[in-house]
Amino acid sequence: MKEAIYPGSFDPITNGHLDIIERGVKIFDKVHIVVGRNMNKKCLFTDDERIRFIKECTAHLGDKVVIDSYDCLLVDYCDQVGVHTVIRGLRALTDFDYEFQMALTNRQLNEKVESVLLVSNIIYTYVSSSMVKEVASYHGDVSEMVPPNVLEALKEKYNY
Repeated sequence: MKEAIYPGSFDPITNGHLDIIERGVKIFDKVHIVVGRNMNKKCLFTDDERIRFIKECTAHLGDKVVIDSYDCLLVDYCDQVGVHTVIRGLRALTDFDYEFQMALTNRQLNEKVESVLLVSNIIYTYVSSSMVKEVASYHGDVSEMVPPNVLEALKEKYNY
């Protein structure tokens, strides 16, 4: 069975993330969507909320996805679950620079880890969780950027 890990903070999950997940399950038999804790980011949603959003958004994929969280180095998580292929999405050239560095670092830390970079669908190249949160905080329309369950949670968080 070919499996891959799609890590991220997913704060919140966006339609761009979902596009990468749905394309990932066409390539791999199973995709582990893992919510990581990034000490450099202050999250709007709790780990449990982010995991719930992902479960709701990917329910139609059934057992092709596994949702989990981790609070260690990604390469250590890879060893823990026995999956050493990592999926990452690329929206722009700046993403490539970051993901290239991350892929090389992960490979240096654990030679079993391979990275697969998927180019974003053009309609999501501008969408990021940070952008979604900023627009939503000013009560802007993010309905095209996030799934309905996340849209409702954002409206509740930002009281609109």
